[in-house]
Amino acid sequence: MVSIQIRGLEKRFGDVVALNQLELDIHSGELFFLLGPSGCGKTTLLRSIAGFHLPDAGTIKFDQDDVTQIPPHRRETAMMFQSYALWPHLNVFKNVAFGLEERKVSKAETKKRVEEALAMVKMAGLGTRKINQLSGGQQQRVALARALVVRPRCLMLDEPLSNLDAKLRIEMRGEIRRICKEFGLTAIYVTHDQKEALSIADRLAILDGGNIAQVGTPEDVYRCPRSALVAGFIGETNLVTGEVASISGDNVYVKTAIGDLAGRPSDPVLPLEPGTPVTLSIRPECLSIETTPPARNKIAGHLTESIYLGEVAQYSLQAPGREEPFHISELNPRRVIRDTEQKLYASAKPEDIMILPYS
Repeated sequence: MVSIQIRGLEKRFGDVVALNQLELDIHSGELFFLLGPSGCGKTTLLRSIAGFHLPDAGTIKFDQDDVTQIPPHRRETAMMFQSYALWPHLNVFKNVAFGLEERKVSKAETKKRVEEALAMVKMAGLGTRKINQLSGGQQQRVALARALVVRPRCLMLDEPLSNLDAKLRIEMRGEIRRICKEFGLTAIYVTHDQKEALSIADRLAILDGGNIAQVGTPEDVYRCPRSALVAGFIGETNLVTGEVASISGDNVYVKTAIGDLAGRPSDPVLPLEPGTPVTLSIRPECLSIETTPPARNKIAGHLTESIYLGEVAQYSLQAPGREEPFHISELNPRRVIRDTEQKLYASAKPEDIMILPYS
């Protein structure tokens, strides 16, 4: 296990700033996720930590060791790629053993460690199989075993599940977390899949344009996003702009084009006073739909779409004065509202309406 400290990290590709004065701490034994839109810098950051990109400025430390200028093979890390990068002419055993042979590990020790690594990923006894005889999920396990067999200080994973079908992705993300925790690995994981990150990360960072937009646990980032970008990227949300009308106790009352709404600041140090422009974030599952006007946080409108999915009903409510409809999710619906011209109302508790900086 290793802790990682990143200070003032910069990386440019011509005129493009891929990483901009990045500051980040990754704890020992942590499963840490990097997320963000395409081109945000997450893969560049991962490859910089691994040593494949040398930064233009800043430092990277493993524990107290400065590894900023150290080549990849001396950092004692292992990388698992999206494409798996398995050798088709070598069998499973030889693929897993490749890194050990490059390190001149003895044959007896190599055999022992390869068998342990294959058992770790539930591939014991399949060492003689050819790569083209394996399913996609089995190939993914071989790639993971090859990364683990060298006993890295840090495991790097670059969208490792993107080539698997939905069922296998769910199975393998649980396996990756199990293995990382069972063997005390520090792991850094790049993905586009928010569900993947929310389900298995200890903490995660959202990147935007080479900057870190927010770092926190999955619960903190989902429940208390610090910007509209984070709120929209992690899960689905309804964004409403307005300005602060008044503040009373924990509640901040915001005047919007669809009426006054009471919410809470996502960031407790966000400066707010009457007249401050703000953006509100309301998750679809935080909204309830009603046929009578609620006592507070009333959003009136007409239904434009109803979708029944069994465990959830999804509604689109068009409110006057707003271009985008509100998206509402009702879990375990006991009735589904369809094809009605009746005026309906959506509402949310103040603690479920997050007040963000204006954007």
